[in-house]
Amino acid sequence: AAERGGRGRLRGCWGFLRRNALVVLTVSGVVAGVALGAAVRGAALSPAQVTYLAFPGELLLRMLRMVILPLVVCSLVSGAASLDTRSLGRLGGIAIAYFLGTTLLASGLAVALGFIIRPGAGASALNAPGLGLPGVVPTSKETVDSFLDLVRNLFPANLVAAAFRTYATEYKVLLRNTTSGNVTTEKIPVGTEIEGMNILGLVLFALVLGVALKKLGEEGEDLIRFFNSFNEATMVLVSWIMWYVPIGITFLVGSKIVEMEDIVLLVTSLGKYIFASILGHCIHGGIILPLIYFASTRQNPYRFLLGLITPFATAFATSSSSATLPSMIKCVEENNGVDKRISRFILPIGATVNMDGAAIFQCMAAVFIAQLNNVDLNPGQIFTILVTATASSVGAAGVPAGGVLTIAIILEAIGLPTNDLSLILAVDWIVDRTTTVVNVEGDALGAGILNYLNEKEKKEKEQDLKEVTVEAVANSKAEGETSPLVTHKTQVYNTASTADPESKESVL
Repeated sequence: AAERGGRGRLRGCWGFLRRNALVVLTVSGVVAGVALGAAVRGAALSPAQVTYLAFPGELLLRMLRMVILPLVVCSLVSGAASLDTRSLGRLGGIAIAYFLGTTLLASGLAVALGFIIRPGAGASALNAPGLGLPGVVPTSKETVDSFLDLVRNLFPANLVAAAFRTYATEYKVLLRNTTSGNVTTEKIPVGTEIEGMNILGLVLFALVLGVALKKLGEEGEDLIRFFNSFNEATMVLVSWIMWYVPIGITFLVGSKIVEMEDIVLLVTSLGKYIFASILGHCIHGGIILPLIYFASTRQNPYRFLLGLITPFATAFATSSSSATLPSMIKCVEENNGVDKRISRFILPIGATVNMDGAAIFQCMAAVFIAQLNNVDLNPGQIFTILVTATASSVGAAGVPAGGVLTIAIILEAIGLPTNDLSLILAVDWIVDRTTTVVNVEGDALGAGILNYLNEKEKKEKEQDLKEVTVEAVANSKAEGETSPLVTHKTQVYNTASTADPESKESVL
C-alpha cells in the first residue's frame, strides 16, 4: 500500500510538472539568469562580450516585438467586430473608468509614499563619479506640446508609417535682433517622426475598423473571418515563442547583472528612492488591484494571478509591456478562462493606455527630484503631478525606459529642472522591472473584471428569457388568458379533429 501511495504521489508530481512546465521553466530561467550574471560578473567582460552574452535574450525580445503589430491590429479588429455596438460601448466605458481610476489611485499612492518616506531628503554621494548618466537626459518638452502629440498620434497620417514611426515635437531656436539692439531667442515647435511603433494610433484605427466591419453586416463577414484567422495563426506563433522564453530570460537577466556598474554605490545613495518606488509597486499590485478585483467579482484575485506567472516573469525580464502582451493574452485565456473576445479587445488597449506602475514611478521620481532640490511642493503642484502623470502615462511607450521620458513633462509642468533625470536613469533598470509587472497585472485584472461583468449580464439575459418562456407556457393552459396565437392554433386543431373529412380541407 505504501509503494502504491508513493507511485501515486510521483504520478501526481509528474502530472503537475507537465501541466505547469512552462511556468516552472520560466521561473527557473530567472533564477538561472541571476546565477549566471553573478558567476560571470567577476570575469570582467568587455562590452562586446556582454553583447554576445545578451544575444539569446535579444532574440527573444525581437521575436516578441515581431508579433506585436499583427496581434494588436488583428485582435482588436476581431474583438470589436465580435461584440455588438451596445456591448462594446458599455465594456469600453467600464474599461476607461477602470484604467483612469486605477492610474489615479497609483499616482496618489506614490505622492503619499514620497511625502512619508522622503527619498530625496539627505541623499548622499549623488555627485559620485559613475553614478549619473550625463548626456542621456531627455530634452525638455512643453506640456502643451506633449498632449498635442498624444492627440496627433491617435490619428496617424500614414498607417504604414505608424507601424514603425511616432510623431514627436522638437524645437528650433531662432535668434532675433530687437530694435533696441538686444538679441532674443524664440523656441519654435517643429514636427518630426521618431523611431518607435505608434501603437496608440493603430489601436484606435483597429477599433474603429472593427466597428465599421460589424456595421457592414454580411459584406464585412469575409474580412472579419480573415482577421480572426490571422489572429489565431498569430496566437499559434506566440505559443511556439513561449517555449523559447525560459532560455531568453536566462540570458537577459544574466547580461543585465553583468552590465551593472557599482550596485553598492547606487543602493547607498539612491536606496530610499528605489525602496519607495518598489514599495509603492508592491502595495498597489499586491493589495489595491486585488481588492478592486475582489470588490468587483467576489472571487479570489490571487488564484487569478497564479495563472499569470509566466507573463509576470516575462515582464520582469524584458521591462516591456508590449513584449509581454503575447504571453499575457495566451495565459489569461488558457489559465483563467477569460473570453477571447474580451481579452483580445481589452489587453492590447491596456498595454497601450493603462500604466499604473509607470504612474507610481513617475510621481515618485517627481517628488524625489523636488526634495533633492529642497522645493516644498504646494497643493497646486501636487494636483498637477497627479493629473499630468495620469494623462502622460497614457502616451508612455510600452518599451524599456519609456516612462523616463514622460517624467520630463511632469517636471516641466511643476517648474523643476530636468538635469537630475540622469539619476533616475541610473537606477531605471532596477525600478522598471517592478513597474512593468504592475502595468501588466492591472491589464490582466481589468480583463478578468470585464469578463465577469459580461458573463453576469449574459446570465441575467438568459434568466429573463426563461421567465418569459415559462409565463407563455403557463398562459397557454389557462382558459380565458391564452394568447390569441396559441388559442387560434388550438381552435384549428379541435375543429379539424371533430369536423367531417370534407370540411378538413377548408379548415386547413
